Formats: sequence, structure tokens, C-alpha cells
Amino acid sequence: MTRIIHMDQTGEPSVLYATDIALPAPQDNEIQIKQSLIGVNFVDVYFRKGLYPMPALPGCIGVEAVGTVCAIGKDVRDFNIGERVAYAGFPVGSYSAQRNVAANRVIKLPDDLSDQQIAGSLLRGLTAYFLLVHLCKVQAGQSILVHAAAGGLGQIMVHWAKRLGATTIGTLSTPEKAELAKQQGLDHAIFYKEQDFETAIVALTNGRGVDYAFDGIGGETLSKTIRTTKPFGTTVNIGQIGGDMPLLDVSALTNRFLTRASVLAFINDLQGYHHAASAWFDVLRQSSFPLAQAYDFENASQAHTDLETGATSGAVYLQVNP
Repeated sequence: MTRIIHMDQTGEPSVLYATDIALPAPQDNEIQIKQSLIGVNFVDVYFRKGLYPMPALPGCIGVEAVGTVCAIGKDVRDFNIGERVAYAGFPVGSYSAQRNVAANRVIKLPDDLSDQQIAGSLLRGLTAYFLLVHLCKVQAGQSILVHAAAGGLGQIMVHWAKRLGATTIGTLSTPEKAELAKQQGLDHAIFYKEQDFETAIVALTNGRGVDYAFDGIGGETLSKTIRTTKPFGTTVNIGQIGGDMPLLDVSALTNRFLTRASVLAFINDLQGYHHAASAWFDVLRQSSFPLAQAYDFENASQAHTDLETGATSGAVYLQVNP
């Protein structure tokens, strides 16, 4: 038996509850992982709410975790019992004390990075690589806009973009959160509760607009975000926590580009997945990010509540009691 966070239906955080299930032995190509730290991401919220369809209900959400190998399928050769490992990606179901995972999705963790550094940051680091390096190929001298720049992904995006030589602009709710983002290299903070970010971008760029805008908010914010980009600039939508995607007039994209990008689709390519993880580990070992905010495994509903209401900054994970 193993403990999991279960949901019988989609809805508010209260639909999440802990229960026990029988866990079979790993199949021939699988590794069984005793999970200690389980990343909490906005994509989990989308599955919980039903914005993204669950494979089946009742079911278990979650797309990343850190732990140790506790059993190995007979065709698996490159792993040993007790090794520290992590993974990210489909299928959903990481909110579990133990889990069987396909061996080709499991990443051995380097000795110089702790479980706490990687927990909750892996999918976010993969996302930053995907957006900045693979998709947009951000170059020195370019400019980017990042919404929620003090969030778990936002801080990584700001830091990595600054390493690439970009000018970084971010929207934030408070001066305290702005300070967190500035520690990662944020050049310009826009307080969206007090300022119209579209107008602020016009002023900051002398009317030119940014090269790239990364929008995880969706809703009506997306339309404004598109207008912050320069001619032939690109808006990348990576989420919709602010509401359903708007119907867009094609004329709004005149001389501008819009893409809705999924890191989970990108890391389905195993070569890209492992390369991105290696690149993130290189950035992580040369950087200083706040440790993730920890929640007890059985308190997943509170972690979701705090993530959705902006009460967290940085990465978030569930901690499984030994």
C-alpha cells in the first residue's frame, strides 16, 4: 500500500484528500521510487480544476517528484537501489508516497545538488530552458516581460534571462516580491495593482515594446500582453490562471507573433528532456534561489490554495513524512 493525494471530481482545493492504494511491483521497464519531495505546479491546479482533462477520475495529479530508487524492473540496467532520482512530465500522478515511473523518464541527481534545491524547481527549470533557450533563443541586448516575476517560474525566468544578457521587466504585486525578483536580476518592476503594465512597458521601452513577453495569466491579460511586444515581437502564453483564453481578433497579431507553448509536450522528447535537465542543473549549481516552500504531504489542498492566491513566492513542494 502507498499513500496518495486523490480526487474523485474536479473543483476547488478541497477536492484533494489523502488515501491509500495498492501499488504493484514495477513493470519490466519501470523504477519504483520512494518519493520524499513532490513539486506543486500551476499545471496541477489546471488538472484539479478540470481546465486540463484528467486521464480518469477518480485520479491523482502531479507531474514531478524527488526520491530514491526502492525497486527496479528486470529490464532496467542503469539504476541501483538507494540512488537519488527525480523526474518530471506525463503521466500525471506524482502526488504519491511511492510511484512506478518509466526508467527513461528518471534522472539521476548530482551529488552537489540537494533534494531541496531540485524539489519543486525541476519542471520550472525545464520550462525556463524550453522558453528562453529552445523556443525563443533569447540573445544579449533583447528585452523580456515576465508576469508574476517573483513566482517559482518567474524568478528562474528572470535569472536565466539575465544570464543570457537580456533586459528583464516583471509584473509583481508588492515591493517585497519585487525585492525577491531583483535579487535574481530583475531590471524593472511593474506593480500591476497600481500601474497599467501596458502603459509602463511603453514608457520603459521608449514606445518600442519588448522582444518577448511570457504570459502565464491568460484571460484578458493576454490581449494586453500581446500589445506590449515590439513589431515582430513574440508573446508566449504558458498558462491561464487568470481565466479562460480570450477570443482574439486576428488584427491584434498584425506584425506580432503569439504561441501557446507546453513544456510537457516539449519534454515528451526524451533527448530534449534530459538535455534541458542537465542545463538546469548547471544553472542551479551556479545560482542562489530561495528554498521551496514546504507543505506536509497530506496538506496538498492548502498548498494549492496558497499557490492560487499568490501567498507563495518561489517553488512549492509537498514533503512526505518518512
